[in-house]
Amino acid sequence: MQSIRTGSSTLIAMMMVPLLLANASAADRHVVSTAEVHKAAVSATATREANAEKVDKLLSSPQAEAALEASGMDLSQVKNAVSTLDDAELAKLAARADQAQSDFAAGRLSDRDILWVVVGIAALILIIVAVR
Repeated sequence: MQSIRTGSSTLIAMMMVPLLLANASAADRHVVSTAEVHKAAVSATATREANAEKVDKLLSSPQAEAALEASGMDLSQVKNAVSTLDDAELAKLAARADQAQSDFAAGRLSDRDILWVVVGIAALILIIVAVR
């Protein structure tokens, strides 16, 4: 009877080794530390805030306010819709807003051109939000 117990406990131990090794290797596969995850989250948040500021800066200009008013769009509705955009959409719009402001400052765009750009960006924002 003693040999049966010894044999069965040896068998159980042999069956447990692969499970223990699998758990150990799973723990070793955790490559990203929580500090790195936190750092990435902070970076993503900072990027999102910078992009939102670029779009807000364009929409807050006197030319933009006049263009939106003339086109019948509500500035507060457009600004609220900006916060609902995902990161990729916001990054694209921020790049367009940044480029439009650079072009306007360099004289490559007239007041009329910047008005069309602003109305286009605002319409795009509202369309993206409405489609969701």
